[in-house]
Amino acid sequence: MDVMKGAAVTDSSEKNVLILGAGVCGLYAALTLLRRGVKVTVLERESRPGGLAAGHERNGNFYDLGCHMLHAHDEGVFETISGIMGDKRIEVQLDAKIRWMGKFYRYPLQFQDMIKGMSLLKLGWYGSALVAAQVWYKIFPREPKDAEEALIMLYGKPLYRFFFRDFTHRYWGMPPRDLSATFIKSKMPRLSAVDIIKKALAKFGVKENENMAVDSALMEETLHYSQSGAETMARLMAEEVERLGGQVLLDHPVQTVEHVDGKAVGVVCENGDRYTADHIISTMPVPVLAKSMEPKPPKNVVDAAKRLRYKPIAIYGLLVKKPKCIDALYIYYRRRIFHRVGEPKNAGLKVTPEGHTVLIVEMTCDKGDGKWTNDPDIWDQIVADLESEKICKPEDIVEHHVLRSETGYPIFALGFEPHLETLQSYVAEISNLQSTGRQGGFCYPNMHSAMRMGADAAEAVFGL
Repeated sequence: MDVMKGAAVTDSSEKNVLILGAGVCGLYAALTLLRRGVKVTVLERESRPGGLAAGHERNGNFYDLGCHMLHAHDEGVFETISGIMGDKRIEVQLDAKIRWMGKFYRYPLQFQDMIKGMSLLKLGWYGSALVAAQVWYKIFPREPKDAEEALIMLYGKPLYRFFFRDFTHRYWGMPPRDLSATFIKSKMPRLSAVDIIKKALAKFGVKENENMAVDSALMEETLHYSQSGAETMARLMAEEVERLGGQVLLDHPVQTVEHVDGKAVGVVCENGDRYTADHIISTMPVPVLAKSMEPKPPKNVVDAAKRLRYKPIAIYGLLVKKPKCIDALYIYYRRRIFHRVGEPKNAGLKVTPEGHTVLIVEMTCDKGDGKWTNDPDIWDQIVADLESEKICKPEDIVEHHVLRSETGYPIFALGFEPHLETLQSYVAEISNLQSTGRQGGFCYPNMHSAMRMGADAAEAVFGL
């Protein structure tokens, strides 16, 4: 059941649900429950709703914590959010690019673009290795032991070394052999070598009769945004929760989740406030949830929580004295200190003063390193790389602000699966507790998928 804007739908249930986290997953779960007549309280540690999709106001302009725009792939979710946003929703055509071999190409990068500029000898070597890998692992199939082997099985060793190895290492701070093969299935673009070969053959008139592959379909798409950026959607969702009778309590970090005899009974916040509930839906990072449980979990669960890690992100939001800086919504860079630069003004963001624009410069980092702390040397490198890419000059930058998240991306480190399973099994033993969403599910949903996870968690309340 999807939530449509309007009067609340009554239900015979007298359930009272606590939702931990006011990201888009938690807010959508709240909306779904309120439409069923359930009493809902959302507890959010930050001073604004939205989680990773929150917008941050600085000196009259909004800066997103990354490039966050809504896809319309989930019809039910899209209808709900469209109804809530009304005329504040802006439609914008997807225009993503990647800087590759000195030129700009549409993103996701296509195989024919990857090979441009290669010599015939190198192209033949990479192509034959790719085909050989496909044939070999078709005859002798096996499960890859790590992300490195998974990529080699898909693309062959030469293409893996050429395109994937160094960038993956830079992005995650560890070589692909230290990442789980699950990472390739969950995070990398869904493009197999078989698809690549079919696309290459199609250039010579050998067409396949299947539907367009996922990556190509995503190249032509309408996204949805607003004049104040990602914050509009999250803010209006929170307002809708309260309009329907729910509560969204900001600045309420959760300290303890209490449970008795296999049932969650309440939550204590850091300010000492205590809330009781018939059911709890948590979107907190699942290791944090485990550490918050009282009584404490068994030692194997505590140990598993220590083994699951997240990759922090640092977002440098720049106000630039130029009407426009890049010819795209966002561009990926493989050999710069940043991995992506977005210009939300190109999607309709309102920027003041007139003649200025905003840049969102994204980087993975480690908590406490130079990127996280805004070290002067890091800032100088950012400015130098922006100038080298002809995005803006140092004198164009009016101000910059650093936004941070400790839990930007789940790290699918080699061997993480049993630790995640241990935590998930522990949570499942508590009959009225769920852990879901990006951080709570330790996964990589985009916004509409995270909202669907919230809806599913809400619906599960009625099956318990």
